[in-house]
Amino acid sequence: MAKQTISNIKLGVFVITGLLFLILLLYMIGKNENLFGSTFRLRAQFGNVQGLTSGNNIRYAGIQVGTVKKVRILNDTLIEVVMLIETKMKDFIRKNAVVSIGTDGLMGNHVLNITPVAGTADLVGDNDILPVKKMESVDDMMQTLAKTNEDVAVIASQLKNTVLRINSSTAVWEILDDKTVPQHIRSSLINVRSATAKASRLISDLQLVLSDIRDGKGSLGAIITDSSFAQNLQAALLRINEVGADADTLAKTINSLTRQVQDDLDRGGGTANVLLKDSTFARNLRESILNIREGTDGFNEIMEAMKHSFLFRGYFRNLEKQKKANLLLKQ
Repeated sequence: MAKQTISNIKLGVFVITGLLFLILLLYMIGKNENLFGSTFRLRAQFGNVQGLTSGNNIRYAGIQVGTVKKVRILNDTLIEVVMLIETKMKDFIRKNAVVSIGTDGLMGNHVLNITPVAGTADLVGDNDILPVKKMESVDDMMQTLAKTNEDVAVIASQLKNTVLRINSSTAVWEILDDKTVPQHIRSSLINVRSATAKASRLISDLQLVLSDIRDGKGSLGAIITDSSFAQNLQAALLRINEVGADADTLAKTINSLTRQVQDDLDRGGGTANVLLKDSTFARNLRESILNIREGTDGFNEIMEAMKHSFLFRGYFRNLEKQKKANLLLKQ
């Protein structure tokens, strides 16, 4: 009887031990501890692990490649995560790969994502530290959402005040109740449409004019495209320059002559002084003019007397007849 009891106790202990081992084995397999495969370690250092724990999965480019071995605090601002990675991934993971914390689905467990980066870098080795990428945590997103909700509440309050002011404004409702406003708006739209059409026609005409100018049509086109016009214009400009030079020379000559006359007048000599200031010369010139006028008057009287003289009367009559005949021929 005692032997049977001892055998039952041994059997129970064996069964319980086997069950505990099986449970532990299932747990380790469930946590993907890679008990039956070779691994190596990588490290990453974060300021906040966002609830990451040992046993969380690690993915490389979306592929399951290992698990989190350990999460330990280095100091008050730095937390180190030790990763167990399958040895075969040593041929793919490079030292510039970036580690970030994500979630398995929207509300799933946390995972570590290793993301490859373009560029050349050495392959990782055991215990290498990979750079990390800071990710927005759920708390940060909730804080941002809370602030957004506050801003929306403020906007809603301001919008409510605006609507109340509009409802209490008689001017706005007078404008809305005015039946002539749509007609005015319609007329304005018609005017805008007409102005747009005119502008379009104007642009079309301008394009046509520019096209004719490019083709050398019209006066402006001929001016722009005709090379001989440019030569003639250049020649005209040269002539204008020559005329300007001549005018400048003439002006200098006149200026010199004016200074000479002024000098003669100031000195009291010269022809100009005689003509302008000599009273004797002026009196003699006046007397000469009077004598010429008297002589002319006398000559006219002599000619008039000769017309009435019987000796020359026929000559003057024939001369008058000849003048009348010439006038008739001209008419």
